[in-house]
Amino acid sequence: MASALLTARFATTVAKLAQLPREGEIPEVAFVGRSNAGKSSAINALCQRRRLAFASKTPGRTQALNYFALGPADLPPQAFVVDTPGYGFATAPIEVKRAWDQLAGRYLSQRRALAGVVLVLDIRRGLTDLDRNLLAWMRPEVPLLVLLSKSDKLGQAQLAAAMREAEAALRALRMSNPMALLSFSATHLTGLDEAREHIGEWLSTHRGAGSGTPGEAGGGP
Repeated sequence: MASALLTARFATTVAKLAQLPREGEIPEVAFVGRSNAGKSSAINALCQRRRLAFASKTPGRTQALNYFALGPADLPPQAFVVDTPGYGFATAPIEVKRAWDQLAGRYLSQRRALAGVVLVLDIRRGLTDLDRNLLAWMRPEVPLLVLLSKSDKLGQAQLAAAMREAEAALRALRMSNPMALLSFSATHLTGLDEAREHIGEWLSTHRGAGSGTPGEAGGGP
């Protein structure tokens, strides 16, 4: 289902957990990341769409889950890509930060339809405490793909060092989730095919979306 990403189109915006689509057999892949990490650019590049996902003019203030449907437009969706709010913008009000925590964090911990999570990191920043807090919401069986974005900003030696540092930081978390790490650049189209393959495999093999209700209590920090 890697090619299904090329059929992505806007489906709906979810501002509250109670508004989540009813869970059935339709798998979902969530994209998460700090504000300005390149999450929107990654989604657009993977889906070959210029303005499918876009960042708010005020980073950290777009507090909703944006659903993009995959598959033929005249048929029910085969899968969803879910763009979560960017987090960690320094001047974001505390209410905004709490809203992300309650919406996106609980979505990650409760959503049984979740086939995988794509974490977008700015390769020049690496893994931050905010990223670690995010990863703590994930259920251990959900696979994780880490895209080290903006890799074109570094030279070859710097890139290799940054990849090693990120790998070591992720390993130190001792997560049991299946995990992969890729160098990525939306502008230079680096890592696109590999990322599509990972996501396509998740969507093809995901089973057990379950029937849990969106608002029931879940895990997390």
